[in-house]
Amino acid sequence: MEEIEMPEGMNPEVLKHIMNPQNYGKLTDPDGTGVAMDDKTGEFVIFTVHLSQEGISDINFATNGCQDTVVVGSMFTEMVKNESVEYAQGAITKIEEKLGVLSPQQKICADMVFNAFVAALINVANLAQGKKEEIHIIKSEESCEVAEGDSNE
Repeated sequence: MEEIEMPEGMNPEVLKHIMNPQNYGKLTDPDGTGVAMDDKTGEFVIFTVHLSQEGISDINFATNGCQDTVVVGSMFTEMVKNESVEYAQGAITKIEEKLGVLSPQQKICADMVFNAFVAALINVANLAQGKKEEIHIIKSEESCEVAEGDSNE
């Protein structure tokens, strides 16, 4: 395989997840399903989780969002798989530290990933309380749509 020259300022882990996203797709018979949704753009992130006594035994995500959303979803699911739920909740801060300085739009994309994970945990809790809920949805307060005149370049 050819050696790819690392773009200046690019985190090697981010490049790995751009080239080969991990845990993308849907789990069969998940214990919880959560969705974060941007009504303005129609973008969404879906998380499905399998939980065990030890924590998160499996986790997948899917999105119709941008590359930033895919990278954060891939990195986050890799970080929390086979970890406790408590660890996963703290991993949100760790991922933000790994990513470094994010543009406002990238921050909103990352927040959608984290909100979808939180929604999946809420779905697990609601189902455990006997609520009939197929998925739990959290709608984003901010849109990842770039306003005219804004630029990330």
